[in-house]
Amino acid sequence: MAESSTTAQNLPSTGLLLVGMGPGSVGAMTLEAVEAATAAAHRRYEAYTALWPDKELNLLEQTIGPIQRVMRPEVEQPEELFALASTSLVALLVVGDPLQATTHVDLQLQAIEAGIECLVFHGISITTLVTGAIGLSNYRFGRQTTLTYPYGGWVATSPLETIILNRFTGLHTLALLDLDPTGLGTGDQRPMDPSDAVEAIVLMREKIEQGLSEREFSNDNPSDMMMKEALHSFVGEDVHKIRVVLCSDMGTGDQRIVSTTVDGLKDEAGGRLNCIVFPAATGEVEEKALLRWAKE
Repeated sequence: MAESSTTAQNLPSTGLLLVGMGPGSVGAMTLEAVEAATAAAHRRYEAYTALWPDKELNLLEQTIGPIQRVMRPEVEQPEELFALASTSLVALLVVGDPLQATTHVDLQLQAIEAGIECLVFHGISITTLVTGAIGLSNYRFGRQTTLTYPYGGWVATSPLETIILNRFTGLHTLALLDLDPTGLGTGDQRPMDPSDAVEAIVLMREKIEQGLSEREFSNDNPSDMMMKEALHSFVGEDVHKIRVVLCSDMGTGDQRIVSTTVDGLKDEAGGRLNCIVFPAATGEVEEKALLRWAKE
């Protein structure tokens, strides 16, 4: 049995709780989420899709009880989690909202198949937090993406292609930044900083432009043809001059927002965790809102 949401009252004695931690502080967690995590016999902190500041994580542990960190293998091959959940109540603590990542939706579905009750306690997500905080209309955001590190020399171009297509169709883009240079999700994380993001964007642009002449597009596929037009219109554009909004440590006391350019990102230190918004054409209210974050 699975439920999309529940209250912290009348919790079962066994099962899996997917607990949203919010953006980065104990104060931003819902009371129900804190109560549910406190009631669990075992608490696991999923530490590879996003991270909390150590200070806040220590405070949370003092509030709800001992927390054990788990990484990608333990979540994607959840036999140990399910074994615990079959005889006791287990809380998997997830930064933001626990169902924003496909990984956790898949975990929920696997729990259903295994006959394990899975209850969800939602949290504030970076997806909704950033759009309102910087002043862009949530209705005008396109597909979200993640800027990834080059893994073993391989450069994925799909993140920049998403940004290009969104801008071409008049939609803003929220780009999360990678946490793991290895791509393995097993530890040794180094959250991408603004200068890393610039390097990744430049490498993606170079690969797109180098391969565009040989890339095949289906004339029978409208989406394919739109992508073709978007990519060709992008060729020749100076990627360094593209406008961006750097958002650091959102939802915490260290929150910082800066409107700059891709090239200007190199001069920004960022914070513990950063994301970047790529605005498309802006309306009057949106433009006025963004002016608040321009560097003086």
